[in-house]
Amino acid sequence: MRVNSRRNSVEVIADILHIARNGARKTRIVYGANINFKLLNNYLKRLERSGLIATDPRDHAIIKTTEKGKEYLRQYESLRKLGVL
Repeated sequence: MRVNSRRNSVEVIADILHIARNGARKTRIVYGANINFKLLNNYLKRLERSGLIATDPRDHAIIKTTEKGKEYLRQYESLRKLGVL
């Protein structure tokens, strides 16, 4: 168990990417990642600039994890399993 129960940005990003794997609206991500809308919007800007998420071309309200974002999740899980995170 972690001494500090607060998540760092790496963990929050992993939560967001995990929730958006198959597409999700902002409300779903807010509740699933347990963050507020203001914080979510800040993260979404960063993630979109980095190419980790994209909006669905048919419905811009749907946010999806890109292949690059899925690679981030794979790397995150590997580090977590090794006990680094």
